[in-house]
Amino acid sequence: MSTPNPVQTSTLDRADSRVSHDDSILGALRSFLARLRTGDLGILPVAVGLVAITVVFTLLNPVFVAPNNLVNLLFDCAMVGFIAPGVVCVLLLGKIDLSIGSMAGLAAVIGGTSLFGGRGSAWAALLGILVIQAISNGLTLLNLSSSLRYMITGAVLAIAVIVDSLARQSRQTHGRG
Repeated sequence: MSTPNPVQTSTLDRADSRVSHDDSILGALRSFLARLRTGDLGILPVAVGLVAITVVFTLLNPVFVAPNNLVNLLFDCAMVGFIAPGVVCVLLLGKIDLSIGSMAGLAAVIGGTSLFGGRGSAWAALLGILVIQAISNGLTLLNLSSSLRYMITGAVLAIAVIVDSLARQSRQTHGRG
């Protein structure tokens, strides 16, 4: 009686779609079109939107694609680029807080950056962030409604602006500003 060989070798079927890889540009295009057919749009809507925005604004004003304007756009987007990953993490956790932009501005004001000009330091801005987040977290822990939290945060901003304005007037009166 002969025993069957437990290890059987099989040949690789190169036509099997599970093992075939096409690393060329044509293969990437085929893969992209296959994903589109299944409904996976990926980055396509973002790319089409970006191209449409660029075309429309360039037609309205040709200066839009000038190098100086593109650099200016990048500088203007820098703060949002730093804040966006944190917002993504908050949204992925299921919490929704769309006030991140106003909180960033408020933290800058609390931190000593004047609304009238660029004074202040990075350490003061960091301190402002900590103060604003402490206030925000405290109000959340008190289980206050969102409208009441926004009103209290707005009052803190108004106080910060008043204090900054009074300090600025005092410096100008005493010849230090």
